[in-house]
Amino acid sequence: MSDYSNETTTLDTTKPATEEAKSNSEESTMAQESPKNSAAEIPVTSNGEVDDSHEHGFNRDLKCSLPAGLGLSETQITSHGFDSTKEGVIEAGAFQGGQRTQTKSGPVILADETKNPAMEKLELVRKWSLNTYKCTRQIISEKLGRGSRTVDLELEAQIDILRDNKKKYENILKLAQTLSTQLFQMVHTQRQLGDAFADLSLKSLELHEEFGYNADTQKLLAKNGETLLGAINFFIASVNTLVNKTIEDTLMTVKQYESARIEYDAYRTDLEELNLGPRDANTLPKIEQSQHLFQAHKEKYDKMRNDVSVKLKFLEENKVKVLHNQLVLFHNAIAAYFAGNQKQLEQTLKQFHIKLKTPGVDAPSWLEEQ
Repeated sequence: MSDYSNETTTLDTTKPATEEAKSNSEESTMAQESPKNSAAEIPVTSNGEVDDSHEHGFNRDLKCSLPAGLGLSETQITSHGFDSTKEGVIEAGAFQGGQRTQTKSGPVILADETKNPAMEKLELVRKWSLNTYKCTRQIISEKLGRGSRTVDLELEAQIDILRDNKKKYENILKLAQTLSTQLFQMVHTQRQLGDAFADLSLKSLELHEEFGYNADTQKLLAKNGETLLGAINFFIASVNTLVNKTIEDTLMTVKQYESARIEYDAYRTDLEELNLGPRDANTLPKIEQSQHLFQAHKEKYDKMRNDVSVKLKFLEENKVKVLHNQLVLFHNAIAAYFAGNQKQLEQTLKQFHIKLKTPGVDAPSWLEEQ
């Protein structure tokens, strides 16, 4: 028993001495190999393992000094070899919890805020709905006799006369078209009748002259009827242009003027109601906005009223000039036709530069026109 214990004691005492000698030799070798790095000293435990308590303490201090939003997964501590000139590198990514972020170096570009098309459309719909509501309320108030409306007596009278004249001109146009249709049928019948008389004059020798006279008369009447038909159709085309284009264009401007007048009265009524109410910090901005909208619609109303006045003036001058020429044409053509004055009828068409189509003759080609 005593020998065994003594042997064990001897082994235990010699082993640490040997390890200590090895560690001392390693430290001296490392000092010789890296003379540049005086700080690269690694403490070693008695068991020969590297003492990393220093490193853990450094990491713990570093984590405490980092911002609270930086997680452990976002921080990496890298130790380089002893030959490196750097002691250590701390790599940290951008953290989301803090107020500061790691950004790349370079010029900073501030992007302009883009407008949202959906919001713009929504704003347009809102303005349109509000304007429609105000105008509808104004129209209903006027029909019920509760609301007031702006009236330009002179302009309103001219507009009423124009609308009444348009109805009368449309009636004249309708009757002239009916006359043209009936005259065309009569001319067509006279032409057929003339052809029938001419055929009988060739087949009936005993009535050759009688059928011949009637054939010539019907053909002459058909020719004069075609001349009169050309004058009537020219009259119809001119009156149709006057009624359905010139007058209609003026009436479209009148409709725009009336819409502007309704908007003007609607915002005028709205401003009057706000002015009758209390004036405080909440109502003053509304009154200013209403005053601005009222002024804008007033300018629009004044502009449309001036446009209608100018168009009515030019329309009256154009109407007198056009109808004067067309009425003279219609009268002279009708009078010459029923008087049987063929020369006067043809002279009337030449005076107004009316060209007639010869029956059975096609239109000239473009080479012939040249």
